[in-house]
Amino acid sequence: MNGAVSYTVSGLHSVAALTIVLTAAHLFRRLARFVGQPGVVGEITLGLLAGPLILTLGGEDARQALLPADVLTVLHLCGHVGLVLFLVATATELTASTVSLRGRVIAWVTAGTLFPSLAAGAALAGWLLWQNDPDLRGSAPRPAFLIFITIALTVSAVPVLARIIADHRLTGTRAARLSLSSAVVVDAIAWLLLGTAVGLAGTGTHAALTAILVLVGGLGASLLLRRLLAARTVPPALARHPYPVAAVIAVVALVAAHATESGGLTAISGAFLVGLCLPAKQPWAAAAVTRVNRLGTALLPAFFVATGLTVWSTGATAVPWLAITVATALAVIGKTVGSYVGARLAGETPHTAQRIGVLLNARGLTEIALLQAGHAAGIVTGQLYLALVVMALVTTAMTGWSLRLVDRRQHRQVQGGELPTADNQPLEGPKAIH
Repeated sequence: MNGAVSYTVSGLHSVAALTIVLTAAHLFRRLARFVGQPGVVGEITLGLLAGPLILTLGGEDARQALLPADVLTVLHLCGHVGLVLFLVATATELTASTVSLRGRVIAWVTAGTLFPSLAAGAALAGWLLWQNDPDLRGSAPRPAFLIFITIALTVSAVPVLARIIADHRLTGTRAARLSLSSAVVVDAIAWLLLGTAVGLAGTGTHAALTAILVLVGGLGASLLLRRLLAARTVPPALARHPYPVAAVIAVVALVAAHATESGGLTAISGAFLVGLCLPAKQPWAAAAVTRVNRLGTALLPAFFVATGLTVWSTGATAVPWLAITVATALAVIGKTVGSYVGARLAGETPHTAQRIGVLLNARGLTEIALLQAGHAAGIVTGQLYLALVVMALVTTAMTGWSLRLVDRRQHRQVQGGELPTADNQPLEGPKAIH
């Protein structure tokens, strides 16, 4: 009897905690949008502030009373379900965002955003090793640590990037198409290297090779299944049952996430492979993924808050300001300067190149997902996780403001006669993308 009462009280406590978190997230999303930021910026901010606020006001005792272990476990579970479902939609959107940009233009832009960012990440890894601070370095094997930190500054958040592009009415412009295309390529490379780093953090080289083979094989199987699902005889039957299809996709994604995590990879890998199976341009798939994405997005705040509380209470005892500064500076330089130079070498105008550099600096939830995988694998300590999450928040938040500054400067130059009016047109210019 007492056990049943205790279970009921714990369940009610968990429901109340989840309700409070989701309500607070709604308010933070509205606040972020009020100041011209994507809603995810508000959610990440909530996750960063919840832990320090509770610990500052009441200490660890207050955290234990408000969020005991069983309640925090429920938040973690709901948050990870939200993350997996959201990443299914993200992977599907990656395939939908790929546009037919070929030749030297996309090659130069992709190289510009990839290699300088990798160099910036390598510089950050070298600095961390030189600092030799156990709170930042941790005890992960050096190869895994080097690979992970090197790729930690490379990703761009395709969903957030698409939202920023739409908000600024840049859809269809050269800057938007080139940014999305290069982000898709770079993120795919980053996820493959992530599997390598996680494998090396486990049982070494053999696990890393296994991870690569599993990812490559899974990618091939996903693309093959995607072609089968896009067959003309399949969609009509699926289109008649959108809700059951969405439920099946969600269940399969969760099973795949659990399977890849149990196999030494990350839950993120399973979610991405399931998302890649879905033919993004088929109406039935788009409708089902939209429903999956809604549930994932609704539960994501629990992920941010639960992870933030765990980091603050177990791994981070102070704000690593120097690490935040170094990581953010390298991240901004690697993305904005590298992408600008790559776009200029491709023959783009200075204004288009500036737009591309600014847009690709948005890391958003894609970066958080990558960092979560590194933290769960023991590669990233609580202190370093906190530093890199703040870096992701800052670079995402500055994207919209920086884009407005670039466009205002361009507008003033056009009005002053310094540039021809055509250079400021939002639609694609006279150049064809090769």
